[in-house]
Amino acid sequence: MSEHTAQLSNRDGRWILYVVLLGVPVSQWPEHDFGPVDVPTPAERSRALTGLGFAFTGGDEWEWAEYGERPDDDASPVRLLASVRVCSRDGDLS
Repeated sequence: MSEHTAQLSNRDGRWILYVVLLGVPVSQWPEHDFGPVDVPTPAERSRALTGLGFAFTGGDEWEWAEYGERPDDDASPVRLLASVRVCSRDGDLS
C-alpha cells in the first residue's frame, strides 16, 4: 500500500484539497475545490477524500502549518496548509 499526503490550502479565497502524487505532474493530482467557504469541516474533508478515492492511513488528525506568502518578508500575509496521510482506497500504487 502506497501512502500519499493530502493537503488543504486556500487559493484566491477558495479552499482546495489535493493529493500529492510523487512523479506525477501537479496538473494530474486528484483535487477537490470546496469553493469560497469557511475552512471545510473534518467531515467535509473526509467526504472529499473518499470521493477522490482515498482513505486515511494513520488516523484523521490534520496537521496545520503556516507559511509566509513571501518567505523572505516577515510582514507578508500568512497562508495556512493542512496535511494528512492517505492511501488509495482501491489499493492502486499510484
